[in-house]
Amino acid sequence: MKVLIVGNGGREHALLWKLAGGNPDSRFYITQGNGGTGSLARHVPITPTDIDGLAKFAREEGIDITVVGPEIPLSLGLVDHFEQQGLNVFGPSREAARLETSKAFAKDLMRERGVPTAHFAVFQDHGAAKDYVDGCAIPVVVKASGLAAGKGAIVCHERDEARRAISSIMVDREFGEAGDEVVIEEFLLGEELSIFCLTDGEQAVTMVPSQDHKAIFDGDRGPNTGGMGAYAPVSIADSPLQVRVKKEIFEPMIHAMAECGTPYRGLLYAGLMVTEECPKVIEFNCRFGDPETQVVLPLLEDNLLDLLLQVSEGKLTTRHLSWKEKTAVCVVLASEGYPGSYEKGKEVRIDERVLSMEDVVLFHAGTEKKGDKFLTSGGRVIGVTALGGDIRAAVDRAYQACSGIHFEGKCHRGDIGWRERDRMQRLRR
Repeated sequence: MKVLIVGNGGREHALLWKLAGGNPDSRFYITQGNGGTGSLARHVPITPTDIDGLAKFAREEGIDITVVGPEIPLSLGLVDHFEQQGLNVFGPSREAARLETSKAFAKDLMRERGVPTAHFAVFQDHGAAKDYVDGCAIPVVVKASGLAAGKGAIVCHERDEARRAISSIMVDREFGEAGDEVVIEEFLLGEELSIFCLTDGEQAVTMVPSQDHKAIFDGDRGPNTGGMGAYAPVSIADSPLQVRVKKEIFEPMIHAMAECGTPYRGLLYAGLMVTEECPKVIEFNCRFGDPETQVVLPLLEDNLLDLLLQVSEGKLTTRHLSWKEKTAVCVVLASEGYPGSYEKGKEVRIDERVLSMEDVVLFHAGTEKKGDKFLTSGGRVIGVTALGGDIRAAVDRAYQACSGIHFEGKCHRGDIGWRERDRMQRLRR
């Protein structure tokens, strides 16, 4: 079996690691790659957005399945182009990916199908949007409707903040074309949760719930990032809640997409807020999340390649997934200045003790290898994932590993998994 992975970040390293570990006789390829992927796959010098180039490579190399990691290639129609050429690919079509590429589309469809989500309004005119916030309840969340690399949602506790957010998105174009349209929605109180769902367009199977930490600083302070860490499983997501999410959120959306003539086939990610009333959708993503993938996949007992093939071929026969009875924690080590501007080219040194630690995996994101040295090449540099018998053991192991990784300007949160640790402590009292 030959497998091509599109993308070269931490999520793609985690996908590659899981696929290669479960299928040692298969051959793997990854677009461009990073400092940590070279031992697992051949690096292909084609960008993830060069759809023609990727299709030509897949055809000439005899690739059996292409797995798309990031959202941009999906939004550009990579899956459509591959399928037109008879190439097997995992991921939703361009039209199906509108669940992520247009928050307005997703919100309208949720309202139509009765899927629980925050009350909202959509605007293409910044003046009308500002008039709306002058009369609506505060706080609100102002969101760029299009793709904004996970950074396009601004929580506003004052009306002036909301007006500035609208100007930043729609007038100053902080997120480019993603700001052609904004969604303004009520601020939900509760705890965030991420749940992945594999679907072939009809059948669906959910994966172990995880929780991301988006803010840059401890205590969920500061601007949003692409994600500074995650853990799984999450104790508030018990079996009844997971069943409810599948029945009330995933299945109605999957059926709706099929009825629209744009069946959703791939990985659908629901970002949820668990409110006192019920779990409500904050957003949908049309691919594996980052860094949630780095804690979900290490816990998966099933063969991931078999699952992806079932989905891509429209024959999802697996109904239940098996999981390790452990907790996984990922701490993201970032460059100083992220999510703003930052310097690249800092040497990354990893102590030998880290490389030999049991139940620790380093998922490279923003690194490159030059000779025998690793250098930083992105804002999020390495995701340090550790497994343990409970959240406390996994957290301790992850931070022990973090202390053995060194580069100038290294930054990370020190409180990944804090909600789960607090719950555990309360239960012990």
